[in-house]
Amino acid sequence: MVFVEDLRKEIGRFETVLAFLRALLVPSACLVHRYRRQNPNDLATVIFSSGSTGTPKGVMLSHHNILTNVEGIGQVIQFTSGDRMMGILPFFHSFGFTGTLWLPLLAGFGVVYHPNPTDAKTIGETVQKYRAKLLISTPTFYGGYIRRCTKEEFATLRYVIAGAEKLREQIAAGFQEKFGLPILEGYGCTELAPVVSVNIPNVVFGKETQIGNKPGTVGHPIPGVSVKIVHPDTFEPLACGEEGLLLVKGPNVMLGYLNQPGLTKDAIRDGWYVTGDIAAVDEDGFIRITDRLSRFSKIGGEMVPHVRVEEVINSILGSASSVVTSVPDSHRGEKLIALYCQNGITKEELWQRLNDSDLPKLWIPKRENLHHIDSIPVLGSGKADLNQIKALALEKVAPVP
Repeated sequence: MVFVEDLRKEIGRFETVLAFLRALLVPSACLVHRYRRQNPNDLATVIFSSGSTGTPKGVMLSHHNILTNVEGIGQVIQFTSGDRMMGILPFFHSFGFTGTLWLPLLAGFGVVYHPNPTDAKTIGETVQKYRAKLLISTPTFYGGYIRRCTKEEFATLRYVIAGAEKLREQIAAGFQEKFGLPILEGYGCTELAPVVSVNIPNVVFGKETQIGNKPGTVGHPIPGVSVKIVHPDTFEPLACGEEGLLLVKGPNVMLGYLNQPGLTKDAIRDGWYVTGDIAAVDEDGFIRITDRLSRFSKIGGEMVPHVRVEEVINSILGSASSVVTSVPDSHRGEKLIALYCQNGITKEELWQRLNDSDLPKLWIPKRENLHHIDSIPVLGSGKADLNQIKALALEKVAPVP
């Protein structure tokens, strides 16, 4: 760990005065010639992926990746020098690194930071004190703000953006009802610096409206970024509205994975980054993410989406309080395990209501595979920790010695 305040102590008075005089007296063209030694495609940073679905990988991002991503964001969301952002995401998180560190610095507006995104009380007070206009967070954290922040504290917010995980309908509706603002869902990956797409407020000109926000989608790709949907096995392009594997191309595609050329080759095909997400693009160009390719289970020869099962469980619970995973099964290949942390509903009632839903019977976890837990494990970024969840599920189904 390197602390900026410790580095500052190593800079003497002579170095400080010399730097000041250079900045004051030397023509800017000379300074650029003297100090700008980087090529746009040189490595700027290495950010490790969250590891929510596997071992974290070192994602190498160039200056060009980050700068073009900031420029694309600035073209769809208008900022002024008087705006302030509430920065809460950690800088080791790609959305925090680009969205809350470099975006305000390069776009030229203010930002105030708080290091703990779960500290809803302090965040609400800080937004109100500094009259923040922009907040970028994850759906998991927004759930806490709904419960513990007041409408008055969030009154100055103009843009509320969610990323890193799927925006649950309960959280979107709860935020809209309490604060009178829609959460604008976006989408990105660490490997894409990270922003791919985002919903924006609708633009109204008199009686005409240009739709910028379509709930249930992650918006349009930002300028300069292209997407396409292909068949997961053949990589053949699919028609508008068809679900398939999402590929992304643009100046934000990473340089590659640190010291892992084999993984890099698998992830980038002909310049297209293979996201691993299942998605569809509708007739208006909005992207709808339906699941992760890794978040399907093959049960009895049929692909079962975990997210769809979670959505039904959450609708029964009345909140985003469940997660679905799978463990090996000797009869059908895999079996679903549902973990939930909502009090007030029994396992029997939950199982019965699942059977009364429109889910196919194959998609419904068995009664003995529904387990109440105290809380859903999450990573520092707010995403569900799927590795820990899988381990917890294996513990639940392990035979008692």
